[in-house]
Amino acid sequence: MSRNQEPQQSVYFYISSLTALGVVFGDIGTSPLYTVRECFQGLHAINLNEQNILGVLSLIVWSLILVVSFKYLSVILRADNRGEGGVLALMALATPGTSRNSSGKNGARRGQQMMIAMGLFGAALLYGDGIITPAISILSAVEGLKVATWFFEPYIVPITLFVIVLLFWVQKYGTSAIGIAFGPLILVWFTVLGGLGLNSIIETPEVLHALNPWHAVIYFRENGLHGFPILSAVFLALTGAEALYADMGHFGRKPIRFAWLTVALPGLFLNYMGQGALLLRDKEAITNPFYLLAPEWALYPMVILATLAAVVASQAMISGAFSLTRQAVQLGYLPRLVIRHTSSEEIGQIYVPTVNWIMLVATIWLVTTFRSSTNLAAAYGIAVSLTMVITTILAFFVAKNFWKMPLYWAIPLFSFFLVMDLSFFIANFLKVFNGGHVPLIIGAILFIMMTTWKKGREILAARLKQVLMTPERFIKQIVPTFPHRLPGTAIFMARSANLIPAALFHNVKHNQVLQETVVLLSVRTEEIPHVPLPGRVEIEELEGGFWSVMIHYGFMDTPNVPEALKLCQASGLHLDSRTTTYFLSRETLIATAIPGMSIWRENLFGLMNRNAERAANFFKIPSNQLVEIGIQIDL
Repeated sequence: MSRNQEPQQSVYFYISSLTALGVVFGDIGTSPLYTVRECFQGLHAINLNEQNILGVLSLIVWSLILVVSFKYLSVILRADNRGEGGVLALMALATPGTSRNSSGKNGARRGQQMMIAMGLFGAALLYGDGIITPAISILSAVEGLKVATWFFEPYIVPITLFVIVLLFWVQKYGTSAIGIAFGPLILVWFTVLGGLGLNSIIETPEVLHALNPWHAVIYFRENGLHGFPILSAVFLALTGAEALYADMGHFGRKPIRFAWLTVALPGLFLNYMGQGALLLRDKEAITNPFYLLAPEWALYPMVILATLAAVVASQAMISGAFSLTRQAVQLGYLPRLVIRHTSSEEIGQIYVPTVNWIMLVATIWLVTTFRSSTNLAAAYGIAVSLTMVITTILAFFVAKNFWKMPLYWAIPLFSFFLVMDLSFFIANFLKVFNGGHVPLIIGAILFIMMTTWKKGREILAARLKQVLMTPERFIKQIVPTFPHRLPGTAIFMARSANLIPAALFHNVKHNQVLQETVVLLSVRTEEIPHVPLPGRVEIEELEGGFWSVMIHYGFMDTPNVPEALKLCQASGLHLDSRTTTYFLSRETLIATAIPGMSIWRENLFGLMNRNAERAANFFKIPSNQLVEIGIQIDL
């Protein structure tokens, strides 16, 4: 490396760290708005005394250290699927080739299917978290107006709804412009968090005794089982930790670790300790210890800054939901959806209208139903804590099978993580009848939809296999009956490379025509994030003017069939857009009593299929070169 390159790489590293600070740590960075308050005023509030204050602070600080710094930054971030993170990427890494290969012992296959189910459910739960994050973050930020004056109390919910509607409305314009400000804004936010906390700690330095984990032990010894539910409030300090892993592909491990250790963790530590110091001095401050840390003159600026930080935190979760949706679509767990790119430079900046508006309606419903951040806190945490349990289990199998970590290291390490995760999940599960059921219901609905779509596609493929023939048999038996071929090229898109496309079968059956050049095209999504261009297209020349082409994409790639077909020229297949026609089949699915799925799931699959984005749009096929052939299939 030259000396000129070193400064350039250093500048890029710091810019990446600053950007990661804004995108990755927005959610966990807004947790001080409500975490300490909920420990002493929430659903499972405990007595506000000195020992409990020190015990809760010790639990919060050591949870940040053990869960975020140790588990995620030191261990989980190593489980990258060719640079990408997140529960679906981890699932693909833990179960390589399972969706493609059904061979192997029944026990091993069932184990892998169970891990896939866990990964899908963990992904489904993140949608629930993505809906609750804007609601609780923005609502808790706006609630600071009540600290300044009672006048704003009737307007808290309307102001919150206005900010939320505006946030979701601007999604269609992309986040590139506002994204530039994310990093500096959150840097200011963490700096202010640390400054306010440090000022309070200086006044009451004895709060630093909470650094001793023995205070957490004393807390449980004094409160017994009655003190266990407080972990659900302590866990609020960890919400957003999954973003560390999910956003790894955008920034890399080192920038995320650097941003956490140098800015985010110190700011959070000082602010939590500062709130505890304030409570040691004035127990009446429990009404809103975060805003009461600030001097009176700074309340309105703090509300504005907190609201902006909450918007950034919400934006990160919304963008994460968009990215997760694209992965699920590419892996075949959701139907094709409209996915728009909002940046010509950043491939990760996408907009999914269907997901955006569903999340907006759900978020509005949460705010108008719960009406306060304290009530929403009862619904917050259960989805993330269960996702953390699933991440730990999947990461164990990655460590054992992929990293080849010895079991005498892997079992104790991941058992320790699992005990922590299960403790938080059980504590959060106690809130299930006080609002915690909301993200679980959302997750269950999405899990049913994803598994139904996957199973329905398998049944559909089986039904087509019964009526369609292999390309070899078709070329041998059917092609010779067409002595005169039409000029031009016909591209038929197939679900499987082993069967002729349904559109070809029905076109020959009803129209009795066949072009001189016929391309049997199939698209396959690999269980890796990206497929490089040299391995994008797999081509084989068959007999009788037929070609078999398979296009490979990763689950983070955006399909563009015409662009990919340009790569075929190197293998001798030259396509002239002026004489090329694409043929696609549009299936009408009929629910039947044929064994496969229950009738209600077949109807759900049919509904999802009817509302899926047209294949032509999804694969970027020009409409003036397209012919669609309708077929009816009994499920």
